[in-house]
Amino acid sequence: MLQVKSATTTWQVVQEKNQILLNGTPFTWDLLPLSPTSFHILKDGRSYTAEVLEADPETKALRIKVNGTVHTLQVQDRMDLLLESLGMGQALAQKINDIKAPMPGLILDIKVAPGQEVKKGDPILILEAMKMENIIKSPGDGVVSAVKVNVKQNVEKNQVLIVF
Repeated sequence: MLQVKSATTTWQVVQEKNQILLNGTPFTWDLLPLSPTSFHILKDGRSYTAEVLEADPETKALRIKVNGTVHTLQVQDRMDLLLESLGMGQALAQKINDIKAPMPGLILDIKVAPGQEVKKGDPILILEAMKMENIIKSPGDGVVSAVKVNVKQNVEKNQVLIVF
């Protein structure tokens, strides 16, 4: 079972044997792929053109365009719904407390400061190891609490570099 939410509507989607149930009612349609991201759909005698604009499997979010109108959808599976009902909706979100050195090296540059907000994938610092520059990126969203190293400082593997 899936729950699909748009800005205005929520649908319960269940696949049983060879049919799809939408809010408990059989949903029949003809779907013809036009490309890997676009489709032609026939439903109740009406024709629709749908295109997947963005799909983020990590957050289970979709942006689709149907007949020229863009819709943002959020999908939740059984596990997401169970965790939400138990008050643990963010349990699967990656929490970061600190960044540790992945290997011994020399800090070449620090890209953040205490109090700075970072997003997943933002460069945090540059670590030189074995004559190679390694850009250390944030593994998740957070706010920098403390920077525990300085530029030109040697660090050991697993030494705490940044605290969130």
